[in-house]
Amino acid sequence: MDHGRDQTGGPREKCGVVGVSLSERSAARPLYYSLYALQHRGQESAGIVTHDGFQQHSHVEMGLVGDVFAEDDLDQLNGTAGIGHVRYPTAGGVNTCCAQPFSVSFKSGSLGLAHNGNLVNADEIRDELEGLGHAFTSTGDTEVIAHDLARNLLEADLVRAVKKTMERIHGSYSLTISHDDVVLGVRDPEGNRPLCIGELDDGYVLASESAAIDTLDGDLVRDVRPGELVVLDRDGTGFDSYQLVDRDNTAHCFFEHVYFARPDSVIDDSLVYEVRRTLGRKLWEESGIETDVVMPVPDSGRAFASGYAEAANGTTAEGEERPEGDDGVEFAEGLMKNRYVGRTFIMPTQDERERAVRLKLNPIKSTVEGKTVTLIDDSIVRGTTSTQLVELLRDAGAEEVHLRIGAPPIVAPCYMGIDMASREELIAAGQSVDDIGEQISADSLSYLSIDAVAEALGESRADLCLGCVTGEYPYDIEGETTDRDVERPQIGDTSLVADD
Repeated sequence: MDHGRDQTGGPREKCGVVGVSLSERSAARPLYYSLYALQHRGQESAGIVTHDGFQQHSHVEMGLVGDVFAEDDLDQLNGTAGIGHVRYPTAGGVNTCCAQPFSVSFKSGSLGLAHNGNLVNADEIRDELEGLGHAFTSTGDTEVIAHDLARNLLEADLVRAVKKTMERIHGSYSLTISHDDVVLGVRDPEGNRPLCIGELDDGYVLASESAAIDTLDGDLVRDVRPGELVVLDRDGTGFDSYQLVDRDNTAHCFFEHVYFARPDSVIDDSLVYEVRRTLGRKLWEESGIETDVVMPVPDSGRAFASGYAEAANGTTAEGEERPEGDDGVEFAEGLMKNRYVGRTFIMPTQDERERAVRLKLNPIKSTVEGKTVTLIDDSIVRGTTSTQLVELLRDAGAEEVHLRIGAPPIVAPCYMGIDMASREELIAAGQSVDDIGEQISADSLSYLSIDAVAEALGESRADLCLGCVTGEYPYDIEGETTDRDVERPQIGDTSLVADD
């Protein structure tokens, strides 16, 4: 994936959340293993909060899961219930004060809160709460949710308090929350961010992705429904469900399936790997081109390229059945990835940043030399990496380089927790596909259509968040167009916190 800002090719600004409630076993290690399984969703900080029935325990630091937690740290996280978080910075920047889970103690007990997503009205709520005497220690929107929920818990029971907070916060969120030793999960009414429920031999787990449940030898029960609150039983024997908010349409993030989620995760009833292969097959149907070889940009393009090559072996680029003896397009690995170029690699100058691509990806000359090549990736954001990869393949002797992208052009920023880029930095904003192809020096360039993405996901366009590819959003964002009727909550109405 070409994201420019992250010179190693990965995205920025995603998070992973988890929560467990067990019958007798300590929650710390299952949470730790789950965070390892979700490490791809956040590499800036990691944290775990547990509760032993008497007091809350917390360990949150900057860094990777394996660096943040030592054996002693896990031993001190007592209790059979807890939540965990891995983080890229969304709202709030990169520093310890914004690392999660966020903890707060108040009259009605202890709260821990882990958040994946981004609120678009956090500042309004923060201003109101500061006016009421709340003191904030971070700039992140997670603390805003925690303070609002704590305030409502003074006036209402747990379910009503969560409902009142949900009526006030506007944006994308999947939350795992600990209220003393009770663990709960909440998914925003549009279901923008993923969250699922898993069953273990001795308890239940809530996680951003089912891969975390697999890691614990658990079984996926189902996705948390948009607008649903799930409360895990203290003794790990089950959970209660409360449908707190209903919407006519969802706004599932299609990019979870295109890039962010692990291929082995099941999100909204779809195995991510199979969705990507389907997107690759549709890419061949829509814009296939006969070349000697098709290759992925590792690792993000691999499943797409696999589906593309499979479809290419069945039909020609014109959609005709292949004649006998015509094997179609060869699938091959043409770029080898160096997995040891991490995010800490120092690249102070433009020349060195360009060299980072050579450090991370090296062409296999025998695959590309004298060949016509189709290179497949999941998306192009700024175009910098794509340009360098095309040049890399030409230098290795490719006669032609055609680029095929398994997602539509990204023409607008994401406000839902992914810092793709500003409009000024997006190569597809205000440019035609032909112009982009010329800019990155490809012989041809094609993207997948929005309709093909919706079809592959088995969803209508009205149930997806397509803001980054249409410029129209499912939330009321200042200065942006909406794609549906959206009512932004009125903040400052004190009647919202009165008990009903």
